[in-house]
Amino acid sequence: SFGGQGRRVTGSRRTVFFILLCFSQLVAAVGNSAARAKYEQKVPAFYYRPTHTDCKLLREQWIRAKYERNEFEFIEKQEPYSAGYREGFLWKRGRDNGQFLSRKFILSEREGALKYFNKQDARDPKAVMKIETLNATFQPAKIGNPCGLQITYLKDNSTRNIFVYHSDAKEMVDWFNAIRAARFHYLQVAFPGASDEELVPKLTRNFMKEGFMEKTGPKHTEGFKKRWFTMDDRRLMYFKDPLDAYALGEVFIGSKENSYTVLSGLPPSTQGYHWNHGITIVTPDRKFLFACETEAEQRDWIAAFQRVINRPMRPQEYAVEAHFKHKP
Repeated sequence: SFGGQGRRVTGSRRTVFFILLCFSQLVAAVGNSAARAKYEQKVPAFYYRPTHTDCKLLREQWIRAKYERNEFEFIEKQEPYSAGYREGFLWKRGRDNGQFLSRKFILSEREGALKYFNKQDARDPKAVMKIETLNATFQPAKIGNPCGLQITYLKDNSTRNIFVYHSDAKEMVDWFNAIRAARFHYLQVAFPGASDEELVPKLTRNFMKEGFMEKTGPKHTEGFKKRWFTMDDRRLMYFKDPLDAYALGEVFIGSKENSYTVLSGLPPSTQGYHWNHGITIVTPDRKFLFACETEAEQRDWIAAFQRVINRPMRPQEYAVEAHFKHKP
């Protein structure tokens, strides 16, 4: 059960333990490569293969898909996430009141969009999310549910967050892989010469870093305010609350070749901060000042910024940078 009460082992966990025990015995008998050849013989290129850093839900469902449901031996068992169309109900967090309410979602590759409807019989969707800018990442701790999924997309070139969950773990992972399949097929058309190995890393992405920092305004004279920050590739977004639908603002982080740098500390004249571990990001247009609560957080944020700044910009990222410069 979510939250892990004592040492009680749930039926779900017992099943997983049993599967792992059987698998370890199988591996001992036939070898690891032979087991993979059997149980992973038809894993779709788009299907997410979790690592040890991924949430428990993804790792558990990967085990069940392979050894309990045999999804990668029989292609017909992959239909829930590979058909190009998926329809169902998810619990979605309300933008204004924070309540989770059941909403109908439709993912259609043919229409190139994920849509949701506020009413079951509604003809027009409440939101249309283009597959082109769609991303999904599991966020169980942030959402407060083991099956919590954060969906993001661009609306007027600003990021919009949607937080959803489903009580059935398989259902939620199927939605996640259906989004990845739709993204994969979209990118195959958009980049016809690209290999699967080039496209798969672009299907979905986890955020580089998230957490609270303080920030001040462009004049550096306002008091510092505590904000939730999300580093999504080259977009640094800040929110009043981690579960806000829209960011209060976004900062584009370019490359060192384009005069972007990150510095430890704040300019000597800076005032109004409560946390003592400062960070300065220098862009061609201005400086952004942040403060972290601990030295460890400061180190982690600087490392995340540095990874992005050290990476040369791709051609399409110049267009994103130009849009940020001309934002009102």
